[in-house]
Amino acid sequence: MTELLTKNKAITVFLVFALGYFVSTLIRAITATLSPVFSNELGLTAADLGLLAGGYFLGFAAMQLPNGYFLDKYGPKKVILFFLTIAFLSIIAFSKSESFFSLLLSRILIGIGVSVCLMAPLTGYRRWLPLDQQQRANAWMLMTGALGMLASTLPVQLLLPEIGWRNIFLILAGLILTTIVLITFIIPSWTKVETPIEDQGFSSYKTIWTHPYFLSLVPLGFFNYGGLQALQTLWAGPWMTNVSGFSPLQAATNLFWVNFSMLLTFFIWGFIYPYFHKRGISSDTIMIRCVPLSFLALGFIIYSGENVNGFHFALFLIASVFVSLAQPAVGMAFPNAIAGKALSSYNLILFLGTFVVQWVIGILIDLFKSYGFNTLQSYQAAFSVFAVCCILSYFYFVLHHKDHLKKN
Repeated sequence: MTELLTKNKAITVFLVFALGYFVSTLIRAITATLSPVFSNELGLTAADLGLLAGGYFLGFAAMQLPNGYFLDKYGPKKVILFFLTIAFLSIIAFSKSESFFSLLLSRILIGIGVSVCLMAPLTGYRRWLPLDQQQRANAWMLMTGALGMLASTLPVQLLLPEIGWRNIFLILAGLILTTIVLITFIIPSWTKVETPIEDQGFSSYKTIWTHPYFLSLVPLGFFNYGGLQALQTLWAGPWMTNVSGFSPLQAATNLFWVNFSMLLTFFIWGFIYPYFHKRGISSDTIMIRCVPLSFLALGFIIYSGENVNGFHFALFLIASVFVSLAQPAVGMAFPNAIAGKALSSYNLILFLGTFVVQWVIGILIDLFKSYGFNTLQSYQAAFSVFAVCCILSYFYFVLHHKDHLKKN
């Protein structure tokens, strides 16, 4: 069933969803800016900080499979309204928390609450937009996410001494409430698609999780895409404060420009990708040729050590933009009726990877320090382990991505 939106309606729908995703990514990345505050108030180790930041991704990942089922059955509007209500209450709870445990629990619940802020629109776009516009919409949603991460840096750092971190979270709760109201009145309701595939319910996940193409992208999503988010939303900040010796304000300023570069990259990519689509250049081809650029950028960070600044991390994020093609490619590899499950399944991989990489990097830093490594060496060693995992994941994709063609 075709339900393509008019151009004006599509723009309005995009902007409403974009507001929700903006807030969700702001909250996702805010720990990089607030990490000195949380560390000083609670005396957190690197592993503790990684766990607190990763709590968002743990809650986010836990809901991906149920969300896929809910999105396909009930549609984006009903599902996102339900979960944003959870997010609204959890953000308020986070702002009132007085202990590490309550902060962690609230952050996990926030992750659950915003867990459909990207998957809901992508599921809708799968049905509401022409095929050649879906990658553009995805790129510009990610651009909106980069804008949220941008807002989590210097703007948050400048507001911090004026109103405190608790009031910052109350403002975020207000933005979530605004999003709920706009979605209620603007986003189209779902029209059920009657197909035998949809009737399979949760059992259709077997189709997705045993599909060779999906499996070929799992390590790339877990380590490369998940690790990209782990560095962007946490470890870029501590490297600059703990290794490079930046003040919190200097680090926040650098993070601002890092995320601005990502925003600009996704904006430009939204214009460029349709050109590749028209030329018949597949997402797989682009990833195979361009993902290795991120390995060079990551190696540059590790090599530069104490001289690392926002420029180094910006290079890494820009070079990593190509792994973002994997997510919508997964959605388009499956029928409309299970597109939500496919997208959410891959999102589970991404955010579980982010949680694990974010936490394990912290554990490795503490571990290498316990063996007598200094701070610089500990960060370099931990990032080197991450780099090896990324390279191995890339080669796994290169070797196995065509297996789905043999099956079909």
